[in-house]
Amino acid sequence: MPDQSGMKIAVICSSNMNRSMEAHAFLSKKGYCVKSYGTGDKVKLPGPAADRPNVYEFGSTYDEIYNDLQHKDKALYTQNGLLHMLERNRRIKQHPERFQLTKEKFDVIITCEERVYDQVIECLENKENETNSPVHVINIDIQDNHEEATIGAFMICELVDMMSHSEDLDNDIDELLQDFESKNERTILHCVFFY
Repeated sequence: MPDQSGMKIAVICSSNMNRSMEAHAFLSKKGYCVKSYGTGDKVKLPGPAADRPNVYEFGSTYDEIYNDLQHKDKALYTQNGLLHMLERNRRIKQHPERFQLTKEKFDVIITCEERVYDQVIECLENKENETNSPVHVINIDIQDNHEEATIGAFMICELVDMMSHSEDLDNDIDELLQDFESKNERTILHCVFFY
């Protein structure tokens, strides 16, 4: 199913594991041209205790992470949903990707928490302005758990649907975001950068 809107979308969380991948899966199924990323230094997943996370490099594949967690404690990581999440992720792409390393350009970038939004802005500020094509950077705060990631994916999809129906997004975006904010009772951050 080809993307009717022609918009290139990036969805970004910290580790490119939960929130960004849930939204990536959702938007893909709807036929949007979407990629997902993380902005963290490393990929971090919950471990056996709060102070003992599982930490991986961004180059590690979802398969490798899945096998590592299954080997460490299959019962724990099945029960807390990590293995299920990794199964979904590896059906979508090979490994988590770091936003700061991509050369791709997007029309819309949606982040899932304010810290990630700040990291994306910092990254865009440090890039050379080459083409003067605008990118809308939007943040919707989504807690990093499975339930909120699912709710967040619905909200991100709703927002993307609204934007894809706009004849002139640069002109309509403020009004669209206000409508979305009041309907969903979520505070949105938004700014425009130029590539």
